[in-house]
Amino acid sequence: MTEPVAPTPTARAGSNWQTYKRLLAYARPFWIAFSLAVVGNVIYAAASTGMAAAMEYVITAIENPTDQNRLFLTLLIVGVFAFRGLGTFMSQYFISYVGRQVINALRTQVFDRLMDLPSRYFDDNASGRLVSKLTFNVEQVAEATTNAVTITLREGLTILGLLGFMLYTNWKLTLIFLAVGPLIGLVVSYASKRFRKISRRIQGSMGDITHVASEAITGYRVVRTFGGEGYERERFRQVSERNLKQSLKMASTQAISVPVIQVLVAVAIASLVWTMLAPEIRGAMTTGQLVAFITAATTMAKPIRQVTSVHAKIQKGVAAAHDVFETMDEEPEHDNGSFEPERVEGNIEFDRVAFRYRDQLDNVLQDISLEIPAGQSVALVGRSGSGKSTMVSLLPRFYEISEGDIRIDGCSIRDFRLSALRAQIALVTQNVVLFNDTIAANIAYGALRDHSLEEIREAAAKAHALEFIDRMPDGLDTMIGDNGVMLSGGQRQRLAIARALLKNAPILILDEATSALDTESERHIQEALETVMQGRTTLVIAHRLSTIEKADRILVMDGGRIVESGRHEELLAAGGAYAQLHQMQFSESA
Repeated sequence: MTEPVAPTPTARAGSNWQTYKRLLAYARPFWIAFSLAVVGNVIYAAASTGMAAAMEYVITAIENPTDQNRLFLTLLIVGVFAFRGLGTFMSQYFISYVGRQVINALRTQVFDRLMDLPSRYFDDNASGRLVSKLTFNVEQVAEATTNAVTITLREGLTILGLLGFMLYTNWKLTLIFLAVGPLIGLVVSYASKRFRKISRRIQGSMGDITHVASEAITGYRVVRTFGGEGYERERFRQVSERNLKQSLKMASTQAISVPVIQVLVAVAIASLVWTMLAPEIRGAMTTGQLVAFITAATTMAKPIRQVTSVHAKIQKGVAAAHDVFETMDEEPEHDNGSFEPERVEGNIEFDRVAFRYRDQLDNVLQDISLEIPAGQSVALVGRSGSGKSTMVSLLPRFYEISEGDIRIDGCSIRDFRLSALRAQIALVTQNVVLFNDTIAANIAYGALRDHSLEEIREAAAKAHALEFIDRMPDGLDTMIGDNGVMLSGGQRQRLAIARALLKNAPILILDEATSALDTESERHIQEALETVMQGRTTLVIAHRLSTIEKADRILVMDGGRIVESGRHEELLAAGGAYAQLHQMQFSESA
């Protein structure tokens, strides 16, 4: 196996340029605003050059203080600054407009892509880091498309304008001033490479900060119960200090490179002053022209410093854009099917199905063959890690089958359009997901939002949720907080069941759906589930065997295989794995 070859500096530079070009393409739809920003920058540059050129008239007015010169000089100063102010407004506002539009487009596209990515992507990437991409990294991209472009255009055009004026005034002196150009280029080149490298580390550390903080905040009850405050503080301190260290490296590089460039510019200006006193160089230049020339040279120091310091922003933006585009270029879920039935009957067939997670050698599921007639309830039991949840996750294609096939009504699930396949399945999991919205919005979520209030109440009643909903201050319109924090575990579970009931899908998956309920609630829910399971193909994963005794068939799983199959009484009589599990639970409860 060959070692991966590291990209050459030329390849990296090409890649950076390609990324920046792709980034600038997002500004194309807003070319009118961008053009107005360019016009503003041209006005600003012209005004800055005019300020230097005006020094000749200032000297003339001082040497010859007539009323006409006084009035002209006063109007000239006001006019130049007003002209420059107009250019500043146009350049800053319109480029900011373009930048915010680019951020909005990027952020929306990244989120849209996240909605299409397969489950394995979310398994591989912590949620905090993904949130950091949407917030911090996209803002870093903005620096490259707004401030950086503004400064590069405005100060770049100012440098060109001042250079043009200097060449026109005395080309020999200008060439002496330009002699330090290559040295400035070397400093900028070194700083740019360092900025880009540090920027990548800063983005990684920001992702760590978001990740650690979100875990500690969402899991605050566990943190406090188990005395994890000190551990979390230390974990956060470490990632925060890593971010601080990289940020200080960035600041030190910027702090060193800017004064070095200023000193080089100062050496160039000092060389000018020394040289211009020689009669053969000065030629026929008047005192006013000399002052104007020196003013132009010294005025150029600020735009040169600004243009060189903008490299930090551009490199941050390019590094962030690499990361953002990496997510956008991730391959979405395969959705090549075209079959879109209105409603399936619910016959399910597993045909020699095998599955393994990516990067794993061993199969998690092996040789699963099973037929479930429409309307039948099948319970999956077995020890933790036996493959129960993985098996039901293959049905809505959260993961792709490694071998074999799964068919619904004789049609392979690969031939279904994903949205059509998932429309046939209602799901209630052990880890209930609720949103910071009203109870009604959580029951009628997503594609269910068009259901009437009466239908929502009916689903809530069947799930035995109305008994606590009606006690809420605003009933169905009560806000339930982040992930339903204001509700008990049993109440949250009942809302999830009400959501599944409202969907009224022909296939129902219950993954430990009653695990969070107390005995009294479980009895009510069990009655509701028995009602809703009628006429639907139901797959039930249960830890407590007492909840699945009435299932049409019970499958016992072990090591990714089905080791026993039959009804409750049959399996008990067989005295195998199911009987052992039942005996174990019976002993525990006793």
